[in-house]
Amino acid sequence: MSNKAVVYVKPGEVEVRDIGYPDLVLRDGPGVNPLNVGRKCNHGVILKVITTNICGSDQHMVRGRTTAPSGLVLGHEITGEVVEVGSDVEFIEKGDIVSVPFNIACGRCVNCRKQDTHICLNVNPDRPGSAYGYVDMGGWVGGQSEYVMVPYADFQLLKFPDREQALDKILDLTMLSDIFPTGYHGAVSAGVKTGSTVYVAGAGPVGLAAAHSAQILGASVVIVGDLNEARLEQARSFGCETINLREHDNLGEQIEEILGVPEVDCAIDAVGFEASGHGKDAGEAPATVLNSIMDVTTAGGRLGIPGLYVTGDPGGVDKDAKEGTLKIRFGLGFAKAHIFVTGQTPVMRYNRDLMKAILSGRAQIAKAVNATLIPIDEAPDGYKKFDGGVSRKFVIDPHGMVKNRVAASASAQAR
Repeated sequence: MSNKAVVYVKPGEVEVRDIGYPDLVLRDGPGVNPLNVGRKCNHGVILKVITTNICGSDQHMVRGRTTAPSGLVLGHEITGEVVEVGSDVEFIEKGDIVSVPFNIACGRCVNCRKQDTHICLNVNPDRPGSAYGYVDMGGWVGGQSEYVMVPYADFQLLKFPDREQALDKILDLTMLSDIFPTGYHGAVSAGVKTGSTVYVAGAGPVGLAAAHSAQILGASVVIVGDLNEARLEQARSFGCETINLREHDNLGEQIEEILGVPEVDCAIDAVGFEASGHGKDAGEAPATVLNSIMDVTTAGGRLGIPGLYVTGDPGGVDKDAKEGTLKIRFGLGFAKAHIFVTGQTPVMRYNRDLMKAILSGRAQIAKAVNATLIPIDEAPDGYKKFDGGVSRKFVIDPHGMVKNRVAASASAQAR
């Protein structure tokens, strides 16, 4: 059986290839750690992918800003239907519609038992933590495909309680695999609570998810800063204040115009290592966001940092940046007694509660991030548009299930 998938070819280029139907073994391939080759996964399942999203983290690889090998199958944001169940799977059944946390986690190690599924000790021989279709994460095959194998199914998979309801809400529910929990984790890590004033650096999909999460958590004012006016317009569409950092290089002054004071209670970095300086002629300056959020966060405040930072960046602006060494004003953070929370998001800590918020109508995450459906053959074009700064969260519909359902619903309403 064929299995179309989105594959990284070289910097700036992805293509759709047939990678073959998966089985319950991790086979050798681009990026697969030799110690993971041949790993049997009778505890896993095969999913027919319903939706899989393009993520900003994928974009870092596609830009050539990591050590990702050519041929790597991309995609760690996966929602699907179970079509095959391993012999050791007890509670997940064929036909279940499930969300897949992007963290791959065994459920057995000491970190998984503490809900720190983002730093599982048993799935990546290189270091704690793993993900599908991502560089240096053990080589688990990505899910921007028609079918994908998911290990440790009983532990990892979030089963939706009602199939029809799930398919009706799929553009929201597809965000549970990464972007919504990641934005929410940024807000929780920053200490957002009722009445908080919050600054979110970055109006890409994760920044927008963080802003919406801050609203859900009760923030009184959410300010989003970015260099891209179209993305800022999207932030304003659901009630955020905004600052165009291309036009204004003094963040504190702009915050003071909004709040009356030049500081916020807490801040979220949703940009990461490809940050730019502020102002009209500014170029890449990877420590900009971290330094700026320390500057504008009140003493004793918290900084949530879901933005990605890497240990290897071939495209870094200097020798230090190439190894992830940044010129951070740590003394400023120390003087202001800031709390920093970094690292991948432990998706399983949040996804069930966020699912309930979606199903109840409390969360409108698809609207907040401007979810945009595309077929898998248009994924390369989606990557180019996303890299160009379009304010959309591209959702790949590899089998046309979502498109066909929307069309059938529209036809029924017209009759």
